[in-house]
Amino acid sequence: MKAEQEDSLKEKDDLEFISLKKELKLQLVRNELLVKENQQLRQEVANLKTQITSLKAHNNERKSILWKKMQNCIDNNNSDAIQQKPVVPIRALEQGPAFQNWHSKSDFQESANRKETPIKVPTPPPRPTSAAPSLCKEEKGDKMSLIAAPPPPPAPTKSRVGSKAVRRVPEVIELYRSLTRKDTHMENRTSPNGLPTVAFTRNMIGEIENRSTYLSAIKSDVRTQGEFIRFLIKEVETASYADIYDVEAFVKWLDGNLSSLVDERAVLKHFPQWPEQKADAMREAACSYRDLKNLESEVLMFEDNPNEPLNQDLRRIQTLQDRLESSVSNTERTRESTSKQYRNFQIPSEWMLDTGLIGQMKLCSLRLARKFMQRITKEIQSTECLQEDNLMVQGVRFAFRVHQFAGGFNEETIQAFEDLKKQGNGKN
Repeated sequence: MKAEQEDSLKEKDDLEFISLKKELKLQLVRNELLVKENQQLRQEVANLKTQITSLKAHNNERKSILWKKMQNCIDNNNSDAIQQKPVVPIRALEQGPAFQNWHSKSDFQESANRKETPIKVPTPPPRPTSAAPSLCKEEKGDKMSLIAAPPPPPAPTKSRVGSKAVRRVPEVIELYRSLTRKDTHMENRTSPNGLPTVAFTRNMIGEIENRSTYLSAIKSDVRTQGEFIRFLIKEVETASYADIYDVEAFVKWLDGNLSSLVDERAVLKHFPQWPEQKADAMREAACSYRDLKNLESEVLMFEDNPNEPLNQDLRRIQTLQDRLESSVSNTERTRESTSKQYRNFQIPSEWMLDTGLIGQMKLCSLRLARKFMQRITKEIQSTECLQEDNLMVQGVRFAFRVHQFAGGFNEETIQAFEDLKKQGNGKN
């Protein structure tokens, strides 16, 4: 009996174990199905989130378009009212209920700050002057007298300005060579002062933050200033002047008008017909001419200071001569190619010749040479001077340098050289 009972219990246990095993398998299969279903649900949730994000962005874009349309309508109404009544309509609009309701919303407050640039009314360019204020300089002693110069000849010649007043002085070359043979180690040349490189940097962080406002302002200029820019295009294309003074006045007028744009280059890029090469050439010519005239005026107004230390005074003169030689050399080096470009754009180029401003600047260097030699002559005459030979060599070197640069000396400079030569011979 015990054996039968044990067998029956064992069978029951086996059956129960088999049923539990089947149930476990079923639970495992169900668990796998639930895991797959959970993964699918997560994927669907992620897709829904993506769709919600895109819908929000689309909604915001539609809102911004609607706000811009409403703003354009309001700005157009304001511009129409401004053309009829310049001041009263704006104030009346600000006091009206429609403006107050619109201004109370925060989204419109941001748009209200972005006013379109008002359409600029073009002004006619300056007219060409009938007589150019060209001046040539005649030196009498230490004072300069200015007299009106005749217009430049139609064809360039090899003669220099004031060729009658300037002539070669062989004594300068002979004395220079004799002194340099005696003291070959004496050097008194000054290196041209290098202009510091100006590093133009941009605030990139601010540019990124205001990118949308910046682009909106450019698009506004392109849309509203089209007629004004087409007027400027026509004026630049038809500009033709015989005097560089008129080009300078035209460039000043052009830059004044273009300064009303948010970004000149960015706006004009949308107008393919803009004559960029001619406008840049006119600006380059006007700027180069103005720089040379400013340097010429600086040389003509130079006065030495007897109370200033000798080395400091001479260094000032040498610095001016360095700048003169560098400016004239740069102009002469590019004169052929630049003159051809200027002629193609109807820009005068006679001022770049030796018969024009370049020749006048070479004559200006004679004033520096005379001041230099006169200062050294006074120093040698003083009893306190202990370096006569050194000063003599220094003065003759500078005189030779200017003599070669200007192509000779005039009467006043020859007299200053003779005085220096006598003092050197007297001391020896």
